[in-house]
Amino acid sequence: FFNFYVYKRFKSWWARHTYILSAALDAGIAFMAVLLYFSLQSHGINGPAWWGLEGDDHCPLAICPTAPGVVTKGCPVF
Repeated sequence: FFNFYVYKRFKSWWARHTYILSAALDAGIAFMAVLLYFSLQSHGINGPAWWGLEGDDHCPLAICPTAPGVVTKGCPVF
């Protein structure tokens, strides 16, 4: 919306500064995402609970080692 408004209202300013404005807005969003992630994680606030965040992926062989010769109970030997 902001870029559309500036383009309609101030075309000459938009033509000169559109790339730097776009880069600044993108960098600001990326910086805030990193800042929010670390600030929330430092206080023990986790993200939403959804099916993809489970520690188990419902595959019993997912915890088995894949190195040759390593034997673990309940896992096939490669």
